[in-house]
Amino acid sequence: MLVVLTLLQMIRWADSPLWSESDHPPAKVVIIPAGWALQQVATLLEQEQLIKSRWGFVWRARLEEAERKIQPGEYEFHAAMSPAEILSKLVAGRVVLHSVTIPEGYTIAQIAEVLAERNITDRDEFLRLTHNQSFIRTLNISAETLEGYLFPDTYRFARHTAAKDVIRTMVERLEQVFSAEWRRRANELGMTMHQVLTLASVIEKETGSAEERPQISSVFHNRLKKNIPLQSDPTVIYGLPHFDGNLRKKDLSHPSPYNTYRWLGLPPGPIASPGAESIRAALYPAVTPHLYFVSKNDGTHYFSTTLAQHNRAVEQYQKKPFRRGSRSETSRSMGTGLWHS
Repeated sequence: MLVVLTLLQMIRWADSPLWSESDHPPAKVVIIPAGWALQQVATLLEQEQLIKSRWGFVWRARLEEAERKIQPGEYEFHAAMSPAEILSKLVAGRVVLHSVTIPEGYTIAQIAEVLAERNITDRDEFLRLTHNQSFIRTLNISAETLEGYLFPDTYRFARHTAAKDVIRTMVERLEQVFSAEWRRRANELGMTMHQVLTLASVIEKETGSAEERPQISSVFHNRLKKNIPLQSDPTVIYGLPHFDGNLRKKDLSHPSPYNTYRWLGLPPGPIASPGAESIRAALYPAVTPHLYFVSKNDGTHYFSTTLAQHNRAVEQYQKKPFRRGSRSETSRSMGTGLWHS
């Protein structure tokens, strides 16, 4: 009888928290590698001073038939948690989630770098899947790549999440944002979702000013209606195999399908991931007669209706500052590029 009581007392001791809640023990992050046996997990928890006894934790896991149910990953525990609470968290796979923000206007390559830097997913696998036609079709998307379909937002992912799961999450977020109202509006404009995202991505790259986006959109819609080339520098840059930060006159003749100086209409697909405001601007352009715009070197643009007006604006905002030797934010006439000729 004494032996039984002693055993029960030992089990009760081993199954209780190491610290009390009133002691406010610090949180500890532990990583459970894939393929670890129960004994290895228990030993780690004991070494990290999160449980009193590894054999007591093993006993608890076997009692709950959880020996093969522990999920690998990064976990946060504290010593006031009971072994039962720790085990429950391990079995449920309630891993630490890390916040990662994908900025608007980032390309697939830039997104891959951000995710890799935060150890969210494998860069190479992410890039492979975003260009893999078989995988893209599983997402019900008809496009050569997923450029433009990875919605820029703040996400919470576990470390080393499978690339396919990260991509699906970002595509699903786009599906949520691109509402039924926006789909109806696209139909009214005679545009597919792919075309809307393409135009929105160009708008996104042309201006950082939210107020200007409907006006930028207006210029492009007007040009499309009149069969005037969009002449957008960001599309040219996207199609260059190597870009050193300086867009040269010869680049405007590059034979890329994204060169909107050479080809009429929209480029073949998005050139970046547009945010919600750029998508909205693509769908709801301002009503203007404008066909041109040029950077004013302060983050905004000057809009013109005629070529003569535009040439005067280029002279004022682009050529004169250079002749004075001042540094300009940009050396290009966004959306028209006519001053290059």
